[in-house]
Amino acid sequence: MTGSGSGARQATDRATTPPSRRAAVRAASVGVEIQDDGLARVTLCRGQVGNAINLETARGLLDAARACEHAAVRAVLLTGEGKSFCVGGDLREFSRLTGEALEKHLVAVTDALHDALRTFASIDAPMVAAVQGAVAGAGIGLAAAADVTLAADNVTFTAAYTGIGYSPDAGVSWQLPRLLGTKRAIELLLTNRRVPAAEAVAIGLVSRVVPFGELTAEAERAAEVLRRGPTRAFGATRRLVASGQTADLARHLDDEAGALAASAASDEGREGVAAFLDKRAPDFTRSPSRP
Repeated sequence: MTGSGSGARQATDRATTPPSRRAAVRAASVGVEIQDDGLARVTLCRGQVGNAINLETARGLLDAARACEHAAVRAVLLTGEGKSFCVGGDLREFSRLTGEALEKHLVAVTDALHDALRTFASIDAPMVAAVQGAVAGAGIGLAAAADVTLAADNVTFTAAYTGIGYSPDAGVSWQLPRLLGTKRAIELLLTNRRVPAAEAVAIGLVSRVVPFGELTAEAERAAEVLRRGPTRAFGATRRLVASGQTADLARHLDDEAGALAASAASDEGREGVAAFLDKRAPDFTRSPSRP
């Protein structure tokens, strides 16, 4: 879903903004702040309505994702304000339209949201998501899109789509079978059964469950670990894992060999090996995240 015009203008300037400059964008529904140290904070800002995704929010997420394409970004932290991370689509907005107008509106919403997800998946910087309260519909897609998903112990997940006569979006029907297996995924998509935190971590929907009061601090720590890591190698690893789900073994082995060679020859690879031989911790932040 999308953000405000001011967010779009700021995102357009991302390629020319010096990496040392602190960039901050806060749209009406999505905030994005790129810190000097390379951590990008993306925040859903409609906490009063459970961060429901309307057209503005979808476009705001797309603006935020495009801002994160900047070479200075080393990690992304995705959070939602208020009691719930994201309850899915904004049904109040959708209910104001009918027929062809509704169809066109939902195409616009999903186009922006899906472009945002594609963009987040394409960048080198890994993403941490911190989720709490109710996570439903497209909220599951956002949570699943993160490389590390931390959940508060008060979280509940529910697909919700078929409960209102909708089918999934936000990559939910692609992510859930890969994370949970086909049988479990289709059960959750058809029945809309609520999945509490303990079950969510047991079935692989989230990486880890933490007490609600510790969620923010734990997410910050996880994002900091990734921010200090080898960003280009992270990007190569993310792409290999994604492509490996559909590539045959012979092709995937070739892809691994090429990626490994490029990583080894990079500034990050040279720093990592030098640090290992010198028996010191590597400092990947000295290397540019991209060539």
